[in-house]
Amino acid sequence: MRVAFATHGCRLNQFESDALEQMARAAGHTVVDAEAAPELVVVNTCTITHEADADARQHVRRAARAGAKVVVTGCWATAAPEEAAALPGVTLVVGNREKERLMELLSGTCADGHVPEIHVAPVDLARRVRVARLRPAADPRRSRAYLKIQDGCDYRCSFCVVPRVRGRSASVAPDEVRAQLQELVAAGVPEVVLTGVHLGIYGRDLRPRASLSGLVAELLPHVGAARLRLGSVDPHEVDDDLVTLLAGEPRLCRYLHLPVQSGDDDTLRRMRRAHTAADLRALVPRLAEVVPGIGVGTDVIVGFPGESEAAFANTHALLESLPLAYLHVFSYSPRAGTDAACLSGQVDAALKQRRATALRALSAAKQQAFAAAQVGRRVSAVIHRSRHRRTGLLVGRADNGLTVLAAGDDALLGRSAWIEVERAEGSLAVGRLVA
Repeated sequence: MRVAFATHGCRLNQFESDALEQMARAAGHTVVDAEAAPELVVVNTCTITHEADADARQHVRRAARAGAKVVVTGCWATAAPEEAAALPGVTLVVGNREKERLMELLSGTCADGHVPEIHVAPVDLARRVRVARLRPAADPRRSRAYLKIQDGCDYRCSFCVVPRVRGRSASVAPDEVRAQLQELVAAGVPEVVLTGVHLGIYGRDLRPRASLSGLVAELLPHVGAARLRLGSVDPHEVDDDLVTLLAGEPRLCRYLHLPVQSGDDDTLRRMRRAHTAADLRALVPRLAEVVPGIGVGTDVIVGFPGESEAAFANTHALLESLPLAYLHVFSYSPRAGTDAACLSGQVDAALKQRRATALRALSAAKQQAFAAAQVGRRVSAVIHRSRHRRTGLLVGRADNGLTVLAAGDDALLGRSAWIEVERAEGSLAVGRLVA
């Protein structure tokens, strides 16, 4: 069949979609874009918010209207399989843990008039299950690849539904991660992003016990000409060994994303986060000192139930004081099935919007300052596979996360290059290629 894949949500979902595309090709199917009249569309869904659920439903209906049969998988499929199966055009619903069996399950389910099949095992938070065995894949449309090292989460943040659809934390054994990394390096991928639901607790479930910093140290000798990038790591889980690697290893990107969510300790306690504002206050300046040019970003939620003006002021003041490169700002929305949805002190929508606007303005200023600070420096960048729309220049992502533009030949698309930054234009840097 002609099969298209649509991915919603996080990098982990993107890794899994890449792996499923590779499985589809191996099974004899032709993978096409959504615009190329696919016979089947696989929608890999997210359920982090009600808006994500709505996006998933809309995508399924759009694919069905175009005449395609639909497979629904991912987090929303795991959370609401019967609802997914009831949508028009759906022939199969597959849970997160069953993704590795997708091609097997697809056989025989696509006849006209077939009742949708549901293959979603209940998530049992009392026990761990192994990580679904999906092989990494290098997508020719992107210049970097994702490598899943962990799934699930042992934390119970009051606003988060992820453990209910991903289960408890489970780690991929280091030797298996290493073998998968070598596959990607052999395919010529210039950058590999380590991804998972909760990277910072990698290895705690393994015997012998492992750690994220230990895994990175073990992987670096096998990256060849490529480089490694880390996904999100909670502030209190960045240990001394990881800081040392960031400071001394050019094959590890000078970049960290720290999902702090709030800079107010009372709010963090209601969120049931495991870190404090002090963890971020101590870590970010240390990183800036020992890893020159590092790009550090964070997630922050505004309007969490009970967030007072003083609490928001604490968050704003903390984030303003730190050498951050950017903020990802989200307005809290109640999520059915989470404890936070039942908390008192829900914040007015207009007030949440004002707070979000203030933090987004702060983020814009941080991004501009970060780009300006790189002027005169040489950065190692992976060039995107498409050019900048407005200027036609090459677009690269530097190891520290900076987006940099430069003139150059198409031969550099999807490859690594050194760029000397000559000027900043807002949050972008513009430079020239150097040897």
